[in-house]
Amino acid sequence: MLQSWLTHAWLYPTLEVVHILGIALLLGNLLTLEVRLWGGASSLAVPALARLCIALALTGFVLAAASGLVMFALQAQELLSNDRFVWKMGLLLLAGMNAAAFHARASLQRLDVWARIQLVLSALLWLSVLVLGRWIAY
Repeated sequence: MLQSWLTHAWLYPTLEVVHILGIALLLGNLLTLEVRLWGGASSLAVPALARLCIALALTGFVLAAASGLVMFALQAQELLSNDRFVWKMGLLLLAGMNAAAFHARASLQRLDVWARIQLVLSALLWLSVLVLGRWIAY
């Protein structure tokens, strides 16, 4: 019964939609916060915007991760043999480690040179994850 549900014709496209929605929430909110931290929209208070953007980005990450895990389960062997997928997972790990380090050192309050380097690194890592994710299909 479970196998027939997992192979239903609408499942994979639905998972892809949820995955894309999660990615949009994640990247959209991270980039919005980063624009503010670089000085854009200076009339917006950083603490309030950060709380909102981080909450929405985490929601997006959970949606993308959950849908991604199910998609992975449906074609694990094929994905594990795909170099782009392996690179995507490696960069995803680095992006998570960068985010953890950013928040562990309270970089939102500091916004020093190292925090700004982490912001650029974050944007580059997440955008690279996005690009590799699209290339997996081709």
